[in-house]
Amino acid sequence: VQLQASGGGLVQPGGSLRLSCTASAHIFQVNNMGWYRQAPGQERELVASIWKDGKNTYYAGSVKYRFTISRDSAKNSVSLQMNSLKPEDTAVYYCNTQPPLEPYWGQGTQVTVSS
Repeated sequence: VQLQASGGGLVQPGGSLRLSCTASAHIFQVNNMGWYRQAPGQERELVASIWKDGKNTYYAGSVKYRFTISRDSAKNSVSLQMNSLKPEDTAVYYCNTQPPLEPYWGQGTQVTVSS
């Protein structure tokens, strides 16, 4: 079962995007969830994560204060609000559990920040 991220696109520097990911209940309700990204030529990295109770979050230093992760238990979904986007945020973004589980890697969604 792969987790599918959506909401990516082309945005100008300083713009915003909101990514979403829906998981089945048995995945979502028992796991911490994370957003990851992989830029060309770079390794995939954890961008943000949220505990399964929704009370604790983690952000990579490069996105702290610009990105906000949230989860909706009623919809079994996790979102990533990305503000003040920079060209260096350009990457394919994925959602997965945290720590990630190999079978859950989906196609990801492309985010391109460019003028």
